Amino acid sequence: MSHNVTRLALLQACNDLLQPARFKDYGPNGLQVEGTDSIGHMVSGVTASRALIEAAIGAKADAIFVHHGLFWRGQDGTVTGWMKQRLQLLLAHNINVLAYHLPLDAHPEVGNNAQLGQRLGLQVQGVFGEQNLGLWGMRADGQAFKNAQALADVVSIVLQREPVVVQTPAREIRQVAWCTGGAQSYFEAAIAAGVDAFITGEISEPQAHLARETGVAFLACGHHATERYGAPAAAAHVAAQLGITHQFIEIDNPA
Repeated sequence: MSHNVTRLALLQACNDLLQPARFKDYGPNGLQVEGTDSIGHMVSGVTASRALIEAAIGAKADAIFVHHGLFWRGQDGTVTGWMKQRLQLLLAHNINVLAYHLPLDAHPEVGNNAQLGQRLGLQVQGVFGEQNLGLWGMRADGQAFKNAQALADVVSIVLQREPVVVQTPAREIRQVAWCTGGAQSYFEAAIAAGVDAFITGEISEPQAHLARETGVAFLACGHHATERYGAPAAAAHVAAQLGITHQFIEIDNPA
């Protein structure tokens, strides 16, 4: 049976799980918008968009847990336009917003990278990249993928979208590196780790050339698509620990 907990208890449980103080990040982790002090129902989602906020209001949520919060380094700090609209809804309905960016990517069990690896049947063997956010490993059954397209076929089934693939068709894929979201800049570190393929959410112009020149396949599988799993996993864990209810709300995003 569910009950209500305080905002502080929820925040403490999230911080204990995700350890945000360990990370140098692009925005504030933790409580971004203060709402009601009594929390019985939490909604999770990928991004604190207006669509998610409106859905959370409809679900009578007391708190929203997201990967992409409202505030980022480099914003001009004004509360106008879309920012005003989001904040106006949150404050009018007294809803808390908790956001965890890199800490949610990195958690070894409920994090975005760990959750994606589990779904793709990959067993972690090591880490790479800035702040050790990237993971690399092999299929849990020890088998190799025949080539990059065979890996892409698995990705498309799991994520329900076709990845952009830059590949060497004849190369067997045994070691795979991955880092969700906009981690295309991690490609060189993945190459240095000695892998055969790299999975992330986005691709920029340089990565296509690097993939062709090094023979390491690059799979861009969607920023949102690769980061759908951490927020609900972390929120469900905390909700179960505290005895509150939780639901994940998917707001589709083609990016």
